[in-house]
Amino acid sequence: MATYDYPDDLLTAQQDLNQVRADLTALYERLPYSVEPMEAWQRPEGYWLATSRAYPQSPGWSEQEQQEVAALRERERELTGVILTHTFWNDVAGPERPDARSKLRHALATGSDGQEQES
Repeated sequence: MATYDYPDDLLTAQQDLNQVRADLTALYERLPYSVEPMEAWQRPEGYWLATSRAYPQSPGWSEQEQQEVAALRERERELTGVILTHTFWNDVAGPERPDARSKLRHALATGSDGQEQES
């Protein structure tokens, strides 16, 4: 199984991307379900589930919350671009790139050499 010696700046970008995605997920979980204000409503029975599901009134997201989401999403796009266009990928054979990119996502948990780190 191939292992890769990822450069520090690529690992840092992946670490930052993981953090931004975690921050975005946490933000979405605490925000109201609807961006715009919405009246309470109930899904009719028979839609996807056999039981009805009620949704409370949503105050919508504040301007600050919308800006916070937009900033995190923009940072996520920037970091994704940094990772995808990094010069490291030029040294990885085309057929191996999907495997190398997949291993990069987990490199921080296992160490940059792909080996499990001891706790």
